[in-house]
This record gives sequence, structure tokens and C-alpha cells, in this order.
Amino acid sequence: PVVRGAIVAGELDIYPEYTGNGAFFFKDENDPAWKHAQQGYEKVKRLDQEKHQLVWLTPAPANNTWTIAVRQDLAEKNHLTSLADLSRYLQQGGEFKLAASAEFIERPDALPAFEKAYGFNLNQNQLLSLAGGDTAVTIKAAAQQTSGVNAGMAYGTDGPVAALGLQTLSDPQGVQPIYAPTPVVREAVLKAYPQIADWLKPVFASLDEKTLQQLNARIAVEGQDAKRVAADYLQQKGLLK
Repeated sequence: PVVRGAIVAGELDIYPEYTGNGAFFFKDENDPAWKHAQQGYEKVKRLDQEKHQLVWLTPAPANNTWTIAVRQDLAEKNHLTSLADLSRYLQQGGEFKLAASAEFIERPDALPAFEKAYGFNLNQNQLLSLAGGDTAVTIKAAAQQTSGVNAGMAYGTDGPVAALGLQTLSDPQGVQPIYAPTPVVREAVLKAYPQIADWLKPVFASLDEKTLQQLNARIAVEGQDAKRVAADYLQQKGLLK
């Protein structure tokens, strides 16, 4: 909210934002457009340009929304890549225990929404409620199999997911809004420096979920400096000399 307020006030020129946050910026949470990548992007792009003279550039092909991450061994053995696959596995009596925050378990738009859309229901023995909403804790619980846990609440681009041997499950029904990272720039700045759009397009186009998980892991898990990680990535991709 602080950074968002700063760019709206003209104190910042450019920053990355998630498309799905447009639902909250414009108090329009019930529009189904937010659950579609292109529709959500087009909507927030139009509204921000009209109301704040802010331009949304090329979004990344990633989605940093709520999801469930399962242990890699469980995923490979049972062919789990989506929440639909998880539902099939549960209906076949598969062993499953999810570490999550109380908020994720109870909020109607979180786990209950997944259960309703995919036709499964987790009982109390299949849930481990952990204090707070920190996905690093829930992912770690799954990685370490704390209290029999083999899955954890996660965000799509969380660094520890891949680093700790987990895999996020896709949401083919589009239960959650799409949160695609996108550079946002003040219109006046873009008019003065139009090349910004061309510079950032290949950068964001390269940032899919797996890439962001790996980059975030270097910072969150390995403790590397964020600026160094970013510079190394851009050089490796030939985007920075």
C-alpha cells in the first residue's frame, strides 16, 4: 500500500505490481475478470490509465496466487500437477495432510473455495493449522513432513517451494484471482522515455513461475543479496551488459 500510494502521488516513477490487486485498488472484487489473466490485465490497465495516468506494461507469465504445494515424491508417484489431480487422488483414498494458516483453512475464498470447485473435503485429521499466514512455515512443514504433513499452503512464486522439493498445483478451474507481476510506470515518465517499455518487455516475459521460484529461493533460502541475484539473472539472459 505504501509503494502504491507513492506512485499514485507521483513520488515514484515505476514499480512492479500484481494484476489481481486491481480488484482491491478499485473495490471491484466480485468481477470474474480478475480470475482470467488477459481480462484482469486489460481491466487494471484501463482503470489505472483513466484514473491515475499509470501505464501497465507487459506482464510476466506467472501467477503469485494462493495454491497448494505437494512434496515432489508424492506428485511424481501419483501424477499430481493440478488441484483436479489432487481431488482424484483424495477420492481414491490417498494419504494427505496439509499445513496451512487458520486464515487459509477458514476463509471462504481460500481452501473452502478449492474444495467446492474440485469436489473434495479435508477433515481435521488432514489439516495442520499453523499460527500466522507465513507460507515459508507451511512449505517447511511439508518438506520436513512435520506431524505427517505432505503438502503446504503456498504462493505460486514462493522461493522455498522448488528449493525444498515441493511442487505447486495448478488451478485449472480458475478459483483464485490471477496475480501476474507487471511493471507499472507513470504515463509522463513513459512519454519522456518510451524505450522503458521495450527494455522491460523481454525481462518480464522471461519470468515464469519456475524462474521466479528459483530466483526467490536464492534470496529467501540461500540468503543471497536481491540486487546481485537480479543482476546475475539479467546478465545470464543477455539483458544486461
